[in-house]
Amino acid sequence: MLVSMGAIFGTIGGGALEYMVIEHARRLIAEGRAEEVMDVPLGPEIGQCCGGRVTVTLRYADDVVRREVMARVMAEDGSAASVYVFGAGHVGRVLAQILSLLPVKVEVIDTRQEELDRLPPGIPHRQVAMPEAVVRSAPVGSAYVILTHDHALDFLIANEAMGRSDCPYVGMVGSRTKRAKFASWYMEQGGDRVDLDRLILPIGAQGLGDKRPSVIAALAAAEIMVHIGAREVSVGQVSTPKGLGVTSGF
Repeated sequence: MLVSMGAIFGTIGGGALEYMVIEHARRLIAEGRAEEVMDVPLGPEIGQCCGGRVTVTLRYADDVVRREVMARVMAEDGSAASVYVFGAGHVGRVLAQILSLLPVKVEVIDTRQEELDRLPPGIPHRQVAMPEAVVRSAPVGSAYVILTHDHALDFLIANEAMGRSDCPYVGMVGSRTKRAKFASWYMEQGGDRVDLDRLILPIGAQGLGDKRPSVIAALAAAEIMVHIGAREVSVGQVSTPKGLGVTSGF
């Protein structure tokens, strides 16, 4: 975690401990001191009930530390899983906005430029005539969420995604009837039952039928992160928290 007099970057977990450390780091900066170790009891003394103790090392962020932090952040950003959202409609727009706040690389794909233009600013997107082709060229470990305006197009994208054994999540918006129709079509195309079982349809099923786009999107985002996390565990690529230590000053 980096601390300056007017900003912070990263976190050591939030809560009373973090506020205490930020205040202490800024006091060091004001006093011109470069290094100190804090030994904090996690109990009633700081208004917490966790118990135990934590040691926090504070040191000045010189040029070497800054380069190390930058390299680590870039490496973590580069290893983030890609999530492709097919469809920039009501659910797609909200889902993309939620995913943009999470440690993944999100991109929205649609055939309709007018819908892409309605995305919140800063959300990566592409107008593509054949969205299913995006799946073929996607990076290993990508996740796919399918919610276009056309069921036939949904089926084509899902068919491509089911052929990718490396993807942690394939989800499609819809109903149980839509799932049954896709399953019938998919098996007629020579699909594999094991691959079919990987398809999450409907997405956001924990909502118990709630059709509001914001609810579907929130639950789908949680599903996606759970599946991505499970894959990272299975292949030994679990990302640890941003354990940069606490550095007093940029």
